[in-house]
Amino acid sequence: MAKAKQRSFFARIRRWILWLLSIWLFTTMSLVLSLRWLNPPTTAFILQRHYSHDHKPITIIHEWRDFSNISPSLALSVIASEDQKFVDHWGFDIAAIQQVIENGQAGKKMRGASTISQQLAKNLFLWPGRNWVRKGLEVYFTGVIELMIPKRRILELYLNVVEFGDGIYGAEAAAQKFFGVSANALNRTQAALLAARLPAPKSYQINPPSEYMKNRANWIQNQIRQLGGEAYFERL
Repeated sequence: MAKAKQRSFFARIRRWILWLLSIWLFTTMSLVLSLRWLNPPTTAFILQRHYSHDHKPITIIHEWRDFSNISPSLALSVIASEDQKFVDHWGFDIAAIQQVIENGQAGKKMRGASTISQQLAKNLFLWPGRNWVRKGLEVYFTGVIELMIPKRRILELYLNVVEFGDGIYGAEAAAQKFFGVSANALNRTQAALLAARLPAPKSYQINPPSEYMKNRANWIQNQIRQLGGEAYFERL
């Protein structure tokens, strides 16, 4: 009798776990799928920045622009700087990840290997940090994003939510803040400088740019040419 009750108890626990897991999967997948057509009004990172007690109060600047109203130069600059295999992978750059692991084992400085899709997942749904729970959720959301959202839309979402400066989110806010133009009016140099900020948008200055940032922007423009320029978009 006691064993039967124990089995019944564990059976109920399993049913509850499966039920909660099913609800979580349905909710998160539906949320990601909605982003195929709907523009997110905010992101997890924006909310955390706005309500964080670690920083002084700050005005969040965030204006949405459709992909057609963002300079192609900025889209290409971000791809060239952040994720040159964007159209070829399914959310993860395996070769880059392996290189990071090898560098770590060799005691070398470790660079990030996050793709645009991974960064989008993190910005939309997660929080800063490197613990295994957050990393596992990042893998999950990245996979769902790649499964449910076309590449061009992924890029559009990223360009509208990524932080280009302290409290400055998205291409339109960045273009107006740093260059006094709309996102669709950014020239190649301006676009490359914005993309060059992304590793550390609060640290790298572009107005005026340092020599390092000028060199970084030149490198990005060279990479764009090697990627084929605007013909790259035909692969999205």
